[in-house]
Amino acid sequence: MSADRLTELQERLVPYRQRLLEHPIYPTVNSVSRLRAFMESHVFAVWDFMSLLKKLQRALTCVDLPWLPTPHPAARRLINAIVLGEESDEDGAGGHLSHFELYLEAMTSCGANTQPVQRFCDLLRQGQSLEEAATLADVPAAARDFLRTTFEFVNRGRLSEVAAAFTFGREDVIPDMFRQFVDTLCRESPRDFERFQFYLERHIDLDADDHGPKALQMVTAICGQDSDEWAAAQRAAITAIEARGRFWDAVHKELIAI
Repeated sequence: MSADRLTELQERLVPYRQRLLEHPIYPTVNSVSRLRAFMESHVFAVWDFMSLLKKLQRALTCVDLPWLPTPHPAARRLINAIVLGEESDEDGAGGHLSHFELYLEAMTSCGANTQPVQRFCDLLRQGQSLEEAATLADVPAAARDFLRTTFEFVNRGRLSEVAAAFTFGREDVIPDMFRQFVDTLCRESPRDFERFQFYLERHIDLDADDHGPKALQMVTAICGQDSDEWAAAQRAAITAIEARGRFWDAVHKELIAI
């Protein structure tokens, strides 16, 4: 059964995910200057998450004219629901923003530098390639390497691989120690850190209660009973998690120098 395949995949990923949970980067983000530096690299992972999401939406739904129904009706429903929350979530002020835009607001509020990521997005709008934009915008090396892995999935991955990278390799692992530090900062200086606290709360709540379960259902619907698809999903999940680990390693090295 597909449910058994999913359970087996999750069990095989436990040691990889545990290494992320125990990564030393989380207790290292223990000062305002280190939090700002962390955000200045991490924002690119928040950004490229949306490209994985849109790749899935384009593959699972019809965004062309004339409209035609697509395969995987269950996965189609699930991805549209996830897009709604990730691309146009409640912003806490009566409006709606993507989680990337919420993150940019949080960076601005706490004094982190948004110029590189803003410049990066501007260059992409002007038609520059991903590599050209990253170079011209002086994207941190650790973030640049992480982007390359993500866009390997976006540009060349099969559907099961993209779904697995999205589901198992992204923002669903944020240890309590990190959240506690941000909560303390918010109590001490709410004007500076409440937007980041709001971002974390929204993202974690949605992942735990809504998007996480939907993403698991999506992987199950895509892979079905196909052993090759489940094997591809496992390889992709491990690749994505290990890429996050290398990203954390590089950022951690930068943080301990601050």
